[in-house]
Amino acid sequence: MLIWRLQKRVLNFVHVPPPHCGVDIVDAIYKCLKECGLKNKVFTVSMDNASYNHSCLRFLREIFSRNRRLLCKGKLFHVRCCAHILNLLVQDGLGEIGHIIENVRESVKYINQYEARKQTFSKIVQQLQLGTKKLVIIDFPTRWNSTFQMLLCALKFKDVFPRFQGRKPNYDYLSTPEEWKNVEKVCEVLEVFNVVTNIIFDSDYPTSNFYLSEIYRVKEILNLKAMDESDFIRRMVGKMKGKFDKYWGECNLLMVVASVMDPRCKLRLAEMFFPKIYSEAETRNNIEQVRGDLYQLYMSM
Repeated sequence: MLIWRLQKRVLNFVHVPPPHCGVDIVDAIYKCLKECGLKNKVFTVSMDNASYNHSCLRFLREIFSRNRRLLCKGKLFHVRCCAHILNLLVQDGLGEIGHIIENVRESVKYINQYEARKQTFSKIVQQLQLGTKKLVIIDFPTRWNSTFQMLLCALKFKDVFPRFQGRKPNYDYLSTPEEWKNVEKVCEVLEVFNVVTNIIFDSDYPTSNFYLSEIYRVKEILNLKAMDESDFIRRMVGKMKGKFDKYWGECNLLMVVASVMDPRCKLRLAEMFFPKIYSEAETRNNIEQVRGDLYQLYMSM
């Protein structure tokens, strides 16, 4: 039985003096690949969407194209980092509802600032018999998953905050019942992103065969919440859908190839999900394009 094991190696750490530009990064990468004897063995490169990375990949593609033929005419050479794209989607969405999150964030900060406040809060929690005694999660605004965990934690104590204000009149960050309902709706959306992120990235083995189905899960929740009765949820999801269409509006060949290589899925997964992601015409074109690229990939091996 053939078992694939993911291999990770750090080849080098290279100091590239600022200001960074694509040419400088290409020189550093190519020198490293050459020294390690890997310059003709690169299949694909994954980077985030920083502007200098775009120019870097363009120059690197030109270099490799001169020395050898890239698979599928280079369609597989540059793969955008899925984690980075998911982060961009969520950050865009959260930016639309910052005022909702800010009250919760400031409440958590206020309560955790002094031990006396934490003890007062804990006593109320015990009186209400909520089980968990501490409100300890403070988020990092640049990490959406920490914001999600903070909101989830705060939701458990939504009945505690009004009683806490009664004992601490200087506490000015109390959310209204309507705002807590909005927090719940936000968490429903973020829960899907959290699950997708954990499935794809919190793993010690290759999971690229799951990418297509998980990205469809994201598309499904965005489509559903785009018709939500709440105006602020529609605004939030609208921003996220715009980012989704920008990066995944076109067929991602590598995702489909990975799912086809899974004998449980083959091309059936694409044939099932594509009509739910693209228009009828786009679905036909994408499936034909994928089938042609797969034949080309097979013949080049």
